[in-house]
Amino acid sequence: MKKVIILFMILPMVSLYAQTKISWVTTTQKEQWKEQRIQTSHQISGSSDVEVEVNKPQQTIEGFGTCFNEQGWVSLSFLSPKERNSIFRELFAPGVGANFTICRMPLGANDFSMNWYSYNETDGDFEMKDFNISNDLKTLVPFIKNAQKYNPSLRLWASPWSPPTWMKYNHHYAGLSVLGNSKLHMENMGIDMRGINNGLTKDKQGKEGTDMFIQEEKYYKAYALYFAKFIEAYRKQKIKIGMVMPQNEFNSSTVYPSCTWTPEGLTKFISFLGPQMQQLGVKVYFGTVERANAKLVEPLLTNPISSKYIQGVGFQWEGKDAMSIIHKQYPELTLYQSEQECGNGKNDWKNCVHSWDLMKHYINDGANAYMYWNTSLKTDGISKWGWKQNSLITVDSLNRTYKFTYEYYLMKHVSHFVKPSAKLLQTTGSFTNILAFINPDKSVVLVVQNETDQDKEVRIKVGEQTFSPLLKADSFNTFLLK
Repeated sequence: MKKVIILFMILPMVSLYAQTKISWVTTTQKEQWKEQRIQTSHQISGSSDVEVEVNKPQQTIEGFGTCFNEQGWVSLSFLSPKERNSIFRELFAPGVGANFTICRMPLGANDFSMNWYSYNETDGDFEMKDFNISNDLKTLVPFIKNAQKYNPSLRLWASPWSPPTWMKYNHHYAGLSVLGNSKLHMENMGIDMRGINNGLTKDKQGKEGTDMFIQEEKYYKAYALYFAKFIEAYRKQKIKIGMVMPQNEFNSSTVYPSCTWTPEGLTKFISFLGPQMQQLGVKVYFGTVERANAKLVEPLLTNPISSKYIQGVGFQWEGKDAMSIIHKQYPELTLYQSEQECGNGKNDWKNCVHSWDLMKHYINDGANAYMYWNTSLKTDGISKWGWKQNSLITVDSLNRTYKFTYEYYLMKHVSHFVKPSAKLLQTTGSFTNILAFINPDKSVVLVVQNETDQDKEVRIKVGEQTFSPLLKADSFNTFLLK
């Protein structure tokens, strides 16, 4: 009788694990993307450290991705075609590596373009007769087309850093002068503007809370047409852009391309931009929002005209602290993390850990999509305007070699497994260093960090299943349960 009882207790546990296949990969500072074996426990009683509520799905995850910018393509151009193809396959081919499905691109020059440019610098050309994307044909277009070779369904969205200079009150691409501004030397962020001059005088600087864009109807109309010409020009290149945001970081007056707006100014502009984009079947999101102030967003979502066109909002940097408020007020509104914080060019493990904290923050607060910033940079990672930043790939331009950074592997820990239309899952328990998702095929993805300096066993319950992996010290881990 005693033997029968023992068999009865063991068999369900064996059957339970036989029904579910668990894959596990781990990344540490010393070793990246290493497959591990699950050592299953032989008892199911007792409490778990974390329970994944498989029947409590949260927001839908549209996808993960990166950004196409000029310096990214220039850095990759130092490599052989074979090496570039290998990189693009790793980044974009379904089922291979990062599985990126949704990406951002600039609409004209940004802080990591090779120089300032717009698509029309002809003063007073309100009909956009001189509009052209000739600059992009050398960089952004081949960059995107190489990605499309491996994922023809890649989704794209765009935003400008600055309108053409003649549409701005100061007639300059920047909003902040370098001259006499010693604070622009900020080593902790990798910014050093010494020896660089953007040509803007101090009397023509922009200011947060003001509209640098000329507030006249003919300029609104011309700028909306500018967006439309951009969409059409890229379509001729067989590149479809599905969504636009009207302005990157509309509160930031910077030494690189920028343009401050007020919410009221953007509300007026969207009343012109919205109809143009609607005719082309292109969505309009509001953003990007880089301040922790939801009141900067609310006027556009409540205005009877602009609210008709806005289908989502993009948040980045300090904007992350406004996103949860908007998510609670508008739970059905699509929210993007539009740009991960850029780092300081060191591409070190500390930055990678910070990136994980950012990812948890955005996704737990309602983000439907998450995007990295620089896809690739040369090893020094520095912009024309003196900012060193991180990237997924670094290229040694002298030796013509490359490597994937820690942050690439972190992105891959999530994006390789979490498919478009997956849903975030709620978790409970004392262990909180986890993100959990359920894919459309009902497979479950758990991304877990052990932030301690010791190996750590964590007891994880998923539905009716419990397993206790021993996580390596200071590691990222992904479990796929099928």
